[in-house]
Amino acid sequence: MTKLTSRRGLLFGAAAVSAGAVLTGCTSNDPDDGGDKAADTQPAADDKPGKQVTIGYAGPQADHGWLNAVNDQAQNRAKKYSDVSLEVTEGSNDTAQQIGQIETLINKKVDVLVILPADGKALTQIGLKAMRAGIPVVNLDRIFNSPQAYRCWVGGDNYGMGLNAAHYIGEKLKDKPDAKVIELAGIDNLELTQQRTQGFDDGLKNYPNIKKVARQAAEFTVESGQSKMAQLLQAQSSFDALWNHDDDQGVGALRAIEQAGRDDFLMVGGAGALSAFQAIKADSGVLKATVLYPPTMAASAIDLARALGQGKGVSGLAEFEIPSTVTCYSAVVDKENVDQYMSTGFK
Repeated sequence: MTKLTSRRGLLFGAAAVSAGAVLTGCTSNDPDDGGDKAADTQPAADDKPGKQVTIGYAGPQADHGWLNAVNDQAQNRAKKYSDVSLEVTEGSNDTAQQIGQIETLINKKVDVLVILPADGKALTQIGLKAMRAGIPVVNLDRIFNSPQAYRCWVGGDNYGMGLNAAHYIGEKLKDKPDAKVIELAGIDNLELTQQRTQGFDDGLKNYPNIKKVARQAAEFTVESGQSKMAQLLQAQSSFDALWNHDDDQGVGALRAIEQAGRDDFLMVGGAGALSAFQAIKADSGVLKATVLYPPTMAASAIDLARALGQGKGVSGLAEFEIPSTVTCYSAVVDKENVDQYMSTGFK
């Protein structure tokens, strides 16, 4: 597996408000709050200290800004709770090494495991082993092959990223006859890339005046973004909008755009890098928005793991148990709301 493939197996589409905010903004269990008596009996997760929970956290090597932010989000979230102890493994993109690290956590008998596997398929068996040992697993981002390998999956919406990017561009260009858009995709053999493209294509169907005239796959790197964007610019002398799947490769794409002296189109990015937020806020170039794939999902995974360990549910939901699946919304961040998300931007 290449470094880039291990980086994102099933990338997480972003949330307009992080799932963590939903999970921890909880209803009170205090009957004095005047709430419904039935609701008062609901053991919802909240910020009040409860049963001590030891969470084992295993992620891949932070060889990319997004993954580094994921690790930071998980660790910082755990520090928020006085009743949470976090056992963190040294990140690895080697599946055998990561399996060994998780086995160590199982042997330590942690209460809950949060696992972002380097390869979901390859680590399915260790997820099953943990579940069979009575340790519930929160599967983060790259999904295991079997739902029996996790109690809850938390991840993003790649199709939704493409869909919302298309909607944003479509609304900007809906009154322009014969509008043209191009797409700078990610690694083509990854399912997440295919899902983002499918969402984008389906979204554009709502705007019959818009035609996608070119698509080029890059590799989620600055260098590939620059070289592939330069090729697109050379081949397309005129177009109205660009959707770039990834803000990291977008750094390179913006370099190519600047070198070509082009400013005759709008650009929408993907993921939620700090550099993208800053460019959107400055509003001095072509980048006008980005569609999130938020690293805050890791903070939400800690919230869910804590709730699992304490036998609680999720605020805002009537069920006594946490959901089996949490898919984050792929919010669009533009100049109007960028300040709200600035603190979540990754470097």
